[in-house]
Amino acid sequence: MKPEFENIPLTNTGTRFQIEFNDNFAFIDYRAMGSQIALNHTEADILIAGTGAAQAVVEKTLHYIEENKKKALPFCPYIISFIKRNPEWKRVVDERFHGYDQL
Repeated sequence: MKPEFENIPLTNTGTRFQIEFNDNFAFIDYRAMGSQIALNHTEADILIAGTGAAQAVVEKTLHYIEENKKKALPFCPYIISFIKRNPEWKRVVDERFHGYDQL
């Protein structure tokens, strides 16, 4: 994560994890299902696209999932790609997730 995002808090709205950067948002739409959190869609406002904000919200969300003893279901292609590039995060993915072996 780039240093400019380290101290930005992750906000949980109940259906979205988000961070605010320069008055814009990067977010992940999700659905909580018991001990699992389905990560459905990641997006960054156009004005902060390419800044690393999307990567930061993914990393902060994975930390949140781990700290809360939940398991991720990464349906979002961006998050799947992030985990493939950072395989240490596979530890928070539910082993029953279809595609787990390809991460």
